[in-house]
Amino acid sequence: MSALLRWVLLTVTGVVMAQTPSTEKHLKNLRQLTFGGDNAEAYFSFDGKKLTFQSNNPAWGMSCDQIFMMDIASADSMYKPKQLSTGLGRTTCSYFLKGDTRIVYASTHLGGKDCPPPPPSRSDRKYLWQIFDTYDIFVADTEGRILQPLTQTPGYDAEATVSPQGDKIVFTSTRSGDLELWTMNTDGSQLKQVTHDLGYDGGAFFSPDGKKLVFRASRPKTEDEIKEYKELLSQGLVAPTNMEIYTCNVDGSDLRQITQLGKANWAPFFHPSGKKIIFSSNHHSQRGYDFQLYMINLDGNGLERITHESIFNAFPMFSPDGKRLIFSSNRNNNGTRDTNLFIADWED
Repeated sequence: MSALLRWVLLTVTGVVMAQTPSTEKHLKNLRQLTFGGDNAEAYFSFDGKKLTFQSNNPAWGMSCDQIFMMDIASADSMYKPKQLSTGLGRTTCSYFLKGDTRIVYASTHLGGKDCPPPPPSRSDRKYLWQIFDTYDIFVADTEGRILQPLTQTPGYDAEATVSPQGDKIVFTSTRSGDLELWTMNTDGSQLKQVTHDLGYDGGAFFSPDGKKLVFRASRPKTEDEIKEYKELLSQGLVAPTNMEIYTCNVDGSDLRQITQLGKANWAPFFHPSGKKIIFSSNHHSQRGYDFQLYMINLDGNGLERITHESIFNAFPMFSPDGKRLIFSSNRNNNGTRDTNLFIADWED
């Protein structure tokens, strides 16, 4: 039976509803929220009613990632969410602050109004991420007005997320010379470096009790790996092809490597119990670009595959009540390269 036939689409009051395949047993009542472009890093408001995310949807006039806010109940194929970022530069990694009237996000707009260009093509055809040194983290209100810059140090500052208690922010910065995790209060005070080992530490989220962090990290070991990592970082680039999932206490103690799967393991988020981690991985793939969601226990055992549809599923986040999961996927894109947002009821 084809994937198309197994994935039955129903249209109910203008909203596309999808019945997930039986192989995706944890996902019920799957619903598509966006319908074009690249839509990613969608994170719930504290009341679970809204999302903030980045998109370059051409139908909304976008050609470079900007930050939007979506009312989840209103989303359908005709819905246009509210743009919160300035429309200048490139933006990424937005997250609601407690109270849901303000967000944090990273933007390059102080370094120039235009979208930063992609890196020059390389003879080795390596897949690379750009680490723009013009990224800084800002606080904005839900009318799109920037209220405060949270970072003003030269170098990359981005990937900010907020603790469930609303009192702390964790983010990634090059201010110490390497891509490390840092924490700060929501007003930018009390900066503390969390990680110290060479490699890309990023994409961190707090545990439900706010006491631990989960993140992705690369750890170059050999002389050649270290040389390549440092050379790429000096050019504002990283190769995200060899990363594992780690946890630590918020102060950096009790650092533990959770996965040892090889390839790219990233976009982790704590299960509502705080005892498991959901993340994206291509470790199973022979062709590299096939990212599925997995879940694993904190002790590194009990690996379970969550998704089986399409070749890209990433950026999972549980709703504050733990009953829903939001993620990005290129399923149901009719053969295009579009990546859209999907939400589902979660069943353990």
